[in-house]
Amino acid sequence: MEREPVNGTFSWRNRELSIDHGSPLALEHIRELVQAELSAVDCTIRERFRSSVSLVDQIAQHIIDGGGKRLRPLMVVLAGRACDGGRSDCILAAAFIEFIHAATLLHDDVVDMSARRRGRDTANEIYGNQASVLVGDFVYSRAFQLMAATRSQRVIEIMADATNMIAEGEVLQLMNAHDPETTEARYLEVIDRKTARLFQAGGEVAAVVSGAGEPAQQALAVYGRHLGTAYQLIDDVLDFQSDPQTRGKNLGEDLAEGKPTLPLIHALRHCTEPQASLIREGIRNGGRERLEEIVHAIESTGSLAYTTSLAQSQAELALGALEALPDTPYRQALAALVRFTVARRH
Repeated sequence: MEREPVNGTFSWRNRELSIDHGSPLALEHIRELVQAELSAVDCTIRERFRSSVSLVDQIAQHIIDGGGKRLRPLMVVLAGRACDGGRSDCILAAAFIEFIHAATLLHDDVVDMSARRRGRDTANEIYGNQASVLVGDFVYSRAFQLMAATRSQRVIEIMADATNMIAEGEVLQLMNAHDPETTEARYLEVIDRKTARLFQAGGEVAAVVSGAGEPAQQALAVYGRHLGTAYQLIDDVLDFQSDPQTRGKNLGEDLAEGKPTLPLIHALRHCTEPQASLIREGIRNGGRERLEEIVHAIESTGSLAYTTSLAQSQAELALGALEALPDTPYRQALAALVRFTVARRH
């Protein structure tokens, strides 16, 4: 397969991606390879979000209008193509993976009492907590209807295990909230369950519905798990250094909610005692009152660099897992997705 360059930045001619991996354009170039599939996924999401209950429709439209990177469905369709899989089942898989993600966001925003996401008011801010929780349940159940449509027992097993693990991750995160004694191991367990597991399930399901063998299924599961971990670690970094206008969230959002993320955990191990006292107080009480001082403590201890380094290590593991797949433009795009994840700035 051969593609002409787009704006001189993206070409399959030499079977390599030559792009600024951290730029928004990088993601657009990756999407170009599976644009038809992504359009079909979007149509499926819009169609299956519909309900005869008007409030469900209103909240569903609010979620769809919120946009987002949609990395998970992108990963699923790329993984399916990397396995030379059929189009229809991968589209269903990409849609139900995104539905699970949307449901978790609806519930997360209620638990965290979040008022903003992606630069917009959250559903719970507009429609209330009760409606958000109930529509989150609707979205979960609709996801399982789509899973059933694949008529694959293995798909159901993977997704049942994944959603159970995600729920446990949510509870573990709640247990860690406002606890400055949270360890790195405890925190990594949360993101393994809460974030990485859905990426892992998406990769594995894509291989299953594509009819790929066990080696490809395992490779894409490993790929997804490490990609998801890297994604969350970079999110932790961006929480303390990104542009709020670009990212759609205020700096220190996790700190304001009392979440001890890895930059804070690492800083506590290496900062001065006055700084440690400040960070502990910030985690216990939440809020951003002394955010500037806490960010200084994080930066002075190299905690952002440490977290980024760990994300890069996870990215290398994800890239290594792809070696089990045939060398195709789709595998290269999966690799480019990893590089975008760790280089992104929002």
